[in-house]
Amino acid sequence: MTTQQKKPSTARHGFKTGESIVYPAHGVGTITAIEEQEVAGMKLELFVIDFEKDKMRLKVPVAKAMSIGMRKLSETDFVDRALKVVQGKARVKRTMWSRRAQEYDAKINSGDLISIAEVVRDLYRAENQPEQSYSERQLYEAALDRMAREIAAVNKMSETEAVRLVETNLNKGPKRGKAIEEDDSQDEAA
Repeated sequence: MTTQQKKPSTARHGFKTGESIVYPAHGVGTITAIEEQEVAGMKLELFVIDFEKDKMRLKVPVAKAMSIGMRKLSETDFVDRALKVVQGKARVKRTMWSRRAQEYDAKINSGDLISIAEVVRDLYRAENQPEQSYSERQLYEAALDRMAREIAAVNKMSETEAVRLVETNLNKGPKRGKAIEEDDSQDEAA
């Protein structure tokens, strides 16, 4: 049997209720409460994190929050660095798509804004470029959504404005199109 008690709004491990955080596998969420639950006869303190967009609630043991990679939102200078990353030249390895897809997925779920920005940069397709496969598009949109949510939270803007900001920075990058084939040969030599 588990019993549940709400604890007053307090802080644990530098996190406090009402604060937006980044959870690696789910992106930006808000700590709505710190609860104490009894599980198997032991008292356990839990962060209650709501992910409003996904309509999801997660309970994370306070003691494990740091080790699983939960972190505070990035600072604005770190967001600026991530936006510079998306302006860079796409780096696409010549490995099988399934291997690259796994690497991209791992980067998206790492919770690291720079890694997520690299996925956005590498999978972005301009209007004049060939269509993406369904799985490429899914990964690109997942990375873009994860990046935009954090930028929106940090810059206090809507997610739509954050997506526009990322896309503006993507379009500042080197002309996309033939750049990908050139980059393939460079990756082989590296």
